[in-house]
Amino acid sequence: MPVVDVGFRILGKSIPVDHGYALYGAVARVVEKDGQRVLHEPPTESWKRAAILPINGRATGDRKLTLSPSSRLLIRLDSELIKDILPLAGKTLDLDGSVIRVGVPTIYPLKPVARLRSRLVVIKGMMEPEPFLQSVRYAFEKLNIKGTPGLLKRQLPKALEGKTGDDPKHSPFIRRTIRIHDKEVVGYAVEVQELTADESLTLQEHGIGGRRKFGCGVFVPVQG
Repeated sequence: MPVVDVGFRILGKSIPVDHGYALYGAVARVVEKDGQRVLHEPPTESWKRAAILPINGRATGDRKLTLSPSSRLLIRLDSELIKDILPLAGKTLDLDGSVIRVGVPTIYPLKPVARLRSRLVVIKGMMEPEPFLQSVRYAFEKLNIKGTPGLLKRQLPKALEGKTGDDPKHSPFIRRTIRIHDKEVVGYAVEVQELTADESLTLQEHGIGGRRKFGCGVFVPVQG
């Protein structure tokens, strides 16, 4: 079955920038099949490949993301599973105190583009830039991807997401965290260039690293 993105319109004012874990929990409580929560229960092989993408919006400081008419809840999954997530339409989801209303879905086929980006990739045990990037290259080799990966550099000394980079000892690269339970998991923003059409689709379908259900290691086309 082809892998697609199912995008739900959402209504709301703002949500936490770090909303991956809360979003996963809110979605999982709604998505059931035969009385079982398919994201919480031992998943099928198809559900193991599914990913919940970070909601898009505008970072406005204080660790908040302001939503816009173009903000979407996107779930990437095998097309055979689309019917299982349709109950999300019309539901209200609570993301750590920020409430969003889920609208009707639209199906988006994956596009084979040469340049992809992931907001946050996490690889267990890889905290420093060079070992992290080497692990990314190794993950690409396993997927037979020959595109060129790189870490994105910070553009501002103070991140609008809420953490500063004023200390000159800080990495020049965009280093992000995601809180899962009471633990912060660290990773980097990654961009890949010079992908063939097949490599682009493979990377979008499989991603790299862990925590895909929380929006990590999921690649999307670079805008602009």
